[in-house]
Amino acid sequence: MPISIPSSTSGPPSATVSSLPNSVQLHHRPDRSRCFRSTSPSCKVNRFSTPPPLERVDVGTSRCLGCSRSAWGAKRKDSASCSVTANRDGEVESGVEFPRDYFELLQQAKEATELALEDDKQLLEIEFPTSGLESVPGDGEGGIEMTECMQLIRGFCDRLIAPEKSTRTRVFFPEANEVEFARRSAFEGTALKLDYLTKPSFFEDFGFITKVKMTDRVKPDDEMFLVAYPYFNVNEMLVVEELYKEAVVSTSRRLIIFNGELDRIRSGCILYRLIYYPQFFYPKLAALTKTFLPMLETVYYIHNFKGLKGGTLFRSYPGPWKVLRKLRGRYICLHQQEEMPSLKEVALNILPSA
Repeated sequence: MPISIPSSTSGPPSATVSSLPNSVQLHHRPDRSRCFRSTSPSCKVNRFSTPPPLERVDVGTSRCLGCSRSAWGAKRKDSASCSVTANRDGEVESGVEFPRDYFELLQQAKEATELALEDDKQLLEIEFPTSGLESVPGDGEGGIEMTECMQLIRGFCDRLIAPEKSTRTRVFFPEANEVEFARRSAFEGTALKLDYLTKPSFFEDFGFITKVKMTDRVKPDDEMFLVAYPYFNVNEMLVVEELYKEAVVSTSRRLIIFNGELDRIRSGCILYRLIYYPQFFYPKLAALTKTFLPMLETVYYIHNFKGLKGGTLFRSYPGPWKVLRKLRGRYICLHQQEEMPSLKEVALNILPSA
């Protein structure tokens, strides 16, 4: 199944879809009249719209996501050097460097996940931007971002999960319609089990959906669950918590949350249908900051901050949390610590003082 990948952010694109080899194809969502998780014509997020043609930065460094053993092409002359040297205290930094592109990112995420699994971590989080390695939330259109994320998840699964383990791995998408699209695009022909957290309701336009009882979806031979971007509807993360409590705790199973945008819950501001609400509007979801999120191990993480004092919060398990800044094509470590800093602390304290 040919899959594509979003291009890197450094340098102008030099290869369009039409010039890519036949083995690397880009799949777009078909035109549909309905909006993502809503049949309301007023919904502005067209989940299944056809995105503009995606472009690759360099054919020489690109390869199919599923072909993890393919040889690397020549390095771009203008690609960013990903060096992490000394921090502002003069301490020499080591460990995983910031990825050059999404191929390297997926390999880093796979290796970090394997190390966490070896350490018996059961609840894992992977979070990074899908519109470009240097992009921030809002840079990409929602439906296109989710399509790109789906393709990246397929590439991650191809790297992490051995073929004989595929039928014992269940990938949960936010809703049933998303599973149908996955089977026709990025996950066509896969042996992975595809499932969903919620299904549409007759009253979907009024914000009602039907939650799926997790005990009815999980099968005895399931060994690993991967939950894909459960952030559009507030009920999705509540179902993920149910999945963890009823099917993972006190078992040998593992659960990975892939791009769940959990920072929105951590920050106390909850997104529902593109509107942010204070936590008191959704007390059950707010309670996750005490009952669920503390159980998470963030194994791979990238969050960018734009502006004159911009930078990047980066972590690859089991390394420390690092605040990086790109200077003259090199990523310099400004600060590091063992515990995850809040985004507010990074934006208001660490980056401005560097």
